[in-house]
Amino acid sequence: MLVVDDNKVIRQLIRVNLELEGFEVVTAADGAECLDVVHRVRPDVVTLDVVMPRLDGIKTAQRLREDPRTRHLPVAIISACGEGEGAPAADAFLAKPFEPADLVRVVRQLLHREPRPRRQAGGPDAGEEPAAGDGPSGSPAAGRAGRAGRN
Repeated sequence: MLVVDDNKVIRQLIRVNLELEGFEVVTAADGAECLDVVHRVRPDVVTLDVVMPRLDGIKTAQRLREDPRTRHLPVAIISACGEGEGAPAADAFLAKPFEPADLVRVVRQLLHREPRPRRQAGGPDAGEEPAAGDGPSGSPAAGRAGRAGRN
């Protein structure tokens, strides 16, 4: 897991809640740091705040989608801003403040969803993206940790 938020308290809150569920979590303070870290730690899921310095969450999600190495990486926007709900590059949205159980549910659903459809070069998406709620939750693999070590 890679948790990206400019607020240290929120980063730690998300991190602790996910670690309590067995996930390994690495954090980044903004989108620019996320793009540096994501290739080193190869997380299974990325959570992004929207409002961050240097590079916001919406642009970060778009850049993750443009990179062939991270195009299919599940991305959840976790933000107090409603604008994240319409982010086409994100797979899920969770509004702040959130219940820890909702955070864990969204992450588990993203881990078990079908990969994002591949795009044809220069063409539209090959199909509809699955909603975060389409996958199973609470499966035995729910505690599967990301490949990243502790930060």
